[in-house]
Amino acid sequence: MTGSAEPGIADGGPSAAARRGERRNVVAAVRAAVLVALLAVALSTPGFLSQPSMLSLLTTVSFIGCVAIGMTLITISGNIMSFSLGALTGATAMIFVLAVNWGGFACGLAAALVFAGLANALQGFLIGWLRANPIIVSIAALALIYGVAEAFAAHGTIYAAAGTSSGGFKGKIAGLPVEFVVLLAITAVAQFILSFTVFGRNLFLLGASFRAAETVGVRTWRAITGAYLWAGLFTAAAGIMLAIRYDAASMNYGVGYEYDAIAAVLVGGTVIKGGEGSAVRTLAGAIIIGIIQVVLVLQGLRSEWQYLIAGLIVLGVIALQTQGTRD
Repeated sequence: MTGSAEPGIADGGPSAAARRGERRNVVAAVRAAVLVALLAVALSTPGFLSQPSMLSLLTTVSFIGCVAIGMTLITISGNIMSFSLGALTGATAMIFVLAVNWGGFACGLAAALVFAGLANALQGFLIGWLRANPIIVSIAALALIYGVAEAFAAHGTIYAAAGTSSGGFKGKIAGLPVEFVVLLAITAVAQFILSFTVFGRNLFLLGASFRAAETVGVRTWRAITGAYLWAGLFTAAAGIMLAIRYDAASMNYGVGYEYDAIAAVLVGGTVIKGGEGSAVRTLAGAIIIGIIQVVLVLQGLRSEWQYLIAGLIVLGVIALQTQGTRD
């Protein structure tokens, strides 16, 4: 009975699995070619290898990377992405400066981490417990964060009080900016969570199949809330480091970070539908995004081009992912 045979096998044609494999090979080749082209453009750009450019690259990657690592956990869990992490970065920086001015560095650190963790975990709880749409929840959170920040910061920028500078947390460690060392530590923590904990395995299972995760007894609302909690804590690191770097805080600090983070996550290979990805690959994606931004600056292009390029990168990566996984 030929009617029951799998299409493509009975007639000698390639199977669906073989076709998917061929598409993945094409996608991998395209990615490699784009990476080689990017490196060629970067290395041929005057001033790219200078010390100021390298320091600028590493510090830029540090801030974007912290947000992107947090975004990775959300995406792996099957909740696509969060549009509120950029606003959370700016709000956390403001909370940090206010708390440092009132009670010192330790107080500022604790207040910033608690605020960012709880604010983001609440979003995760709404998504996990009520099955709310993650995009809608993040947009609502974005509006709320900006609204509250504007209400409490009439002048827009909050400055560190005299004598409260955190100069000891600036500078370099082993030739690397402190911010980049913090990013490496956060990447290691996130990768450990994903690779060696039950919570991390649950995130992958959730992203691969929500129903399967429920069937095997995963408390899905806890896992989703935990993903958002960790994302908030990692994002808080970016806000804290920005506040320390400039001895001030503003909601402008986080503008555009969510889009750069999304680009870094997708460029790093995390699948947008969830279930696959890693913190280390997101770090690589953040470095690629940072290289693009530095090259654009050295080429004299305005910031609007950075947003355009980031948007094109996201669209391109999504198209490649779709091409590589569809039947």
